[in-house]
Amino acid sequence: MLDKIDIYKIEIDKKRPFQDPNLLKELWKFYRVDLTFTSNALEGNSLTLSETKIILEDGITVGGKPLRDVLEVIGHGAAYDYMFSLVQNDFLSVEDIYKMHRLFYTKIEAENAGVLRKQQVFISGSAHNSKVPQHQDLNAEMQKLETWMQETREKSHPVLFAARLHKKLAQIHPFIDGNGRISRLCMNAVLVQNGYPPAIVPPVLRVDYIRALEKSWTNEQFFIEFIAARVLEAEKELMRMLHIELPTDL
Repeated sequence: MLDKIDIYKIEIDKKRPFQDPNLLKELWKFYRVDLTFTSNALEGNSLTLSETKIILEDGITVGGKPLRDVLEVIGHGAAYDYMFSLVQNDFLSVEDIYKMHRLFYTKIEAENAGVLRKQQVFISGSAHNSKVPQHQDLNAEMQKLETWMQETREKSHPVLFAARLHKKLAQIHPFIDGNGRISRLCMNAVLVQNGYPPAIVPPVLRVDYIRALEKSWTNEQFFIEFIAARVLEAEKELMRMLHIELPTDL
C-alpha cells in the first residue's frame, strides 16, 4: 500500500506549489472543519459537521448543545491551527505536543491543559490498562518518546512513522483527557510536514479504528495498515478536489 500512496503523492506533487492563495485557504478551511468534526465525533461529541463549521467559521454558538461539546470544537480548531503552523518544520517535539493539548484543553479545564496527568487513567474498553504508564513515570515516557522520534523519523517511511507515533502517544496516554485527539493531530502534523494530506478517520469507522488501536498493543501492523488506508483515501479525495485524474492501472 505504501507504494500506491507514494505514486499518488507524485501525482499530487506535480500540482505543487499551489499558487492560488484561494485554493490554499479553501484546503486549510476544509481540513480544519473536517478534522475537527471527525476527531471530536470519534470521542462522542454530539455536534454535526455543519454545526462544527458554524462554530469554527462564524463564531456562533449552537443552541441546545452541551457547552463542553462547543468548547471541544473551539479548542480543536486552535490546536489544528498550531499543527498546521508546523508544516514547514521537519520535526515534531514533545513541547509541540504539550502546546497542542494546551490549546485544545485550556477552555475546558485550564489547570490540566498542556500538562501531564497526575493520576492513573484507564482506556475504556481496553484489555491492556495494566500497560498504561503510571502518572509518576510520564516524564520519563515522554522523554523516551522524544528520543524515539529523533532517532527514528529519518529512517522510516513518513506514513509508518506517523502511524507509530499515533499508537505510541495513545498508549502513553499522557493527559487527563484529549489523548486521542492529540494523537491524531500529531500523526497529521507528520503527514503534512512530509507533503501528505491529513488522514481523516470518519465516525463510521470508529469501531474499526478502536479495534485496530487495541490490537496494536501486541501487533502494530493492523493499525499501520488501517492508517495507511486512511492516507490513501485522503490522497484520493485531494486529487478529486484538485481535478487530478486517478491512476487506473494500480
